[in-house]
Amino acid sequence: MHNHGKQLETDLNTLLQAAASRRQMLRWLSAGGAVTLLGCGGGSDASTATSSSTTATTSTGTSTGTGTTTSSGTSTGSTSCSIIPEETAGPYPGDGSNSNGTGIANALALSGIVRSDIRSSIAGASGVAAGIPLTIKLQLLNTKSSCASLAGYAIYLWHCDRDGNYSMYSAGVTAENYLRGVQETDSNGNVSFTTIFPGCYDGRMPHVHFEIYPSLTKVSSANNKVKTSQFTFPMATLNEAYQATGYTSSVRNLARITYATDNVFSDGTSLQMVSVTGNATMGYVVTLTVGISA
Repeated sequence: MHNHGKQLETDLNTLLQAAASRRQMLRWLSAGGAVTLLGCGGGSDASTATSSSTTATTSTGTSTGTGTTTSSGTSTGSTSCSIIPEETAGPYPGDGSNSNGTGIANALALSGIVRSDIRSSIAGASGVAAGIPLTIKLQLLNTKSSCASLAGYAIYLWHCDRDGNYSMYSAGVTAENYLRGVQETDSNGNVSFTTIFPGCYDGRMPHVHFEIYPSLTKVSSANNKVKTSQFTFPMATLNEAYQATGYTSSVRNLARITYATDNVFSDGTSLQMVSVTGNATMGYVVTLTVGISA
């Protein structure tokens, strides 16, 4: 009996100690348990991880890589920093590389060719191209350097008038040099031209030509150009614009051609299709991101 009583006393003490330990544990849990649970669950490394891929944001409000949203809140996808296709300068470049029948046609040598508004002729010629007002905004980016802006480059741009004629070459306007001009890219790679909406001549989709030079000092010779390309306009814009006065022949010519049958754009227009705002009454503003490997 003595040994049984001693054992009972030992067992009772053990139970009391266990109960005390359990009460202490509950106090710890009530004081800090919530913080412990939040630390162990509910989130993961993936929820706070940042992507290792980087893309450049341009000042014109267009994206230069997949998934990037620009300061204007728009995104243009993954193709906006790809190299724009090389295209023909066509038969009417006016860059000193060919003749217009009477001699070498070189608008780049004209005094005043570096200009934003290209609607008027310069250097003694007085013609003015009529048509729907058009502002062209291009941004030049370097595809070899994370889509960095290319400042200090020169872009020579030219296109036909609303009748489909090219100054310096076409009958009746060989003495004119309008719708040709050069601009230097600013610190963000941007240039802007004020012009008129080009017409559609037979056999080609409406388009604008341009050449890129490494600097203004290099623009005097076509041998120094680093890129030649063209861009075009959405069909909805063309159909709207050509309802305006003066574009009657463009309606007829456009009905006989498509992007698929055009000898330049038949391989695709994804990198050469401008974005458009405005209308035929007030005028249009078009923008395009131009990527080159510099």
